[in-house]
Amino acid sequence: MNKAFTKESDAADDDDDGPALPSLPAGTRNYMTPAGYARLRAEFMQLIDVERPKMVETVSWAAKNGDRSENGDYLYGKKRLREIDRRLRFLTKRLDVAEVVDPSAHHGSEQIFFGATVTYANARGEEKTITIKGIDESDSLAGEVSWISPIARTLLKARVGDELQLVTPVGVERIEVVEVSYPAPSPAA
Repeated sequence: MNKAFTKESDAADDDDDGPALPSLPAGTRNYMTPAGYARLRAEFMQLIDVERPKMVETVSWAAKNGDRSENGDYLYGKKRLREIDRRLRFLTKRLDVAEVVDPSAHHGSEQIFFGATVTYANARGEEKTITIKGIDESDSLAGEVSWISPIARTLLKARVGDELQLVTPVGVERIEVVEVSYPAPSPAA
């Protein structure tokens, strides 16, 4: 049979959570800062309370207009609904296993834990500052790295002054922890 006359299934698209973010390592928790959790939760609520109902209304209206095969509003609406539902499934899974960790609990500590902002220097004396965050909230352009990244795994549990060996694609690099800081605890209400 000619492929032009067969309907391609959208079912495969519905099960895919997309390439948006990396998967969690097996058996680990999804550590997040309170701000990261709040952002994901706000996105979830925006999708479920605002965007999805609006898109359902658009698709319903477009379906009443007759021929669906050439109805752009209907076709786009169905595609957008699948995208929203896929994202909602992804967010539900991530929020269900989220463990919120407040980095301010370690304020004043010189040991590196989740949520730390760390300045380290390499053998050439070049300094770099990063913040260790959850995989769903880290932004490399803002100097944030996931706690499962190689640099974060090397730094975790180290202290100021420790010399460490960071395994990179070009070989082993020696780094030294220069400074560790955490956000200040928020004042009690």
